[in-house]
Amino acid sequence: MLKQYRVRDYDFKLILLVILLTIIGIFAVGSAEQSLQKTQMTGFIFGCFFMIVISLFDYSVLLKLNWLFYIGSIFLLFLVETPLGVTTNGAQRWIILFGIQFQPSETAKILLILFYAQFIMKHREKLNSIKIIVLCCLLIVPPLALIYRQPNLSTTIVLSIVFCVIMFVGGISWKLVTGVLAVLIPAVVIAFSIVIQPEQTLIHGYQQTRILSWLYPEEYATTEAYQQLNSIMAIGSGQLHGKGYKTNVISSVKNGNFISEPQTDFIFAVIGEEFGFVGTCTVIILIILITLECFLVARKARDLAGTIIATGMAGLIGFQGFLNIGVTTGMLPTTGVTLPFVSYGLTSLVSLYIGIGFVLNVGLQCRKYKAEERGWT
Repeated sequence: MLKQYRVRDYDFKLILLVILLTIIGIFAVGSAEQSLQKTQMTGFIFGCFFMIVISLFDYSVLLKLNWLFYIGSIFLLFLVETPLGVTTNGAQRWIILFGIQFQPSETAKILLILFYAQFIMKHREKLNSIKIIVLCCLLIVPPLALIYRQPNLSTTIVLSIVFCVIMFVGGISWKLVTGVLAVLIPAVVIAFSIVIQPEQTLIHGYQQTRILSWLYPEEYATTEAYQQLNSIMAIGSGQLHGKGYKTNVISSVKNGNFISEPQTDFIFAVIGEEFGFVGTCTVIILIILITLECFLVARKARDLAGTIIATGMAGLIGFQGFLNIGVTTGMLPTTGVTLPFVSYGLTSLVSLYIGIGFVLNVGLQCRKYKAEERGWT
């Protein structure tokens, strides 16, 4: 299970990119809320520890526990609805176990990627059969339903996209993909036209208001669109180089408390205001490079499970990053999704590092397999 690897085979490029992005996040969190900076640093240390340890274990052995991963994720998500659940800002998304508060939906993202990696590889010859496709879809319904009930629509969307990426990489037929898109795109358009109607029942009222405030920000400038408009203003006010780290400028959006919880969903606005265009571009480029590096690992993986793990992490980091930045810049309606490796949140940070640990092992297994094939030691 624990194998010996050559140091030169380690993907130090991926590690460096992830650490650089996390360091930027630590500084940004410290500026947004100084009292949380040490906690974020603690999450970084624990994350690095788990990443290194997991990267040295053979993922193919750990994937044999795939049903345990699935049941564990469902169980933790179910606990959110019990007295162990913690409610914050009207959403019950956290639980407290053994004195530790964490968010099961963040760990579920990683556990479900691991589960489907093994499940799809085991059934890869029959993946395009109706039985397996239906089974894959049925298995994703319970975690999606439990996350949506918290309510957490943004994470539900992210997990759904990751599931689609996994199924596509697993080898699902192009004909089926085309057929699904032919039905899904019109369905989304119709659903969108319905949810903006006054008497709609498809989504919660606050979710509809977020969409309407995005479509008509001037009508909600002092209510639901307030934070998003201030976020856009903060990013724009940073101009090229920003106002400086922990700026004390009176006109600062952050210092004026015009954005609530800037250390989480709107951390990108803090970076834009203090580090300007240079800072925001640096974050975007790092997220893109991390995503591409995961895709490169996926291309070289020794088996389908490794490909799915690396691609699943690439999809998760890339899409979640796009969603967060889209919200802070006004491109998308307001959601509660965090910026990977940057936003404050120990569960999110440590879970992502665990996922990167698996990606690193996929890369190591590939290189070790090739070395053994060629008789290297």
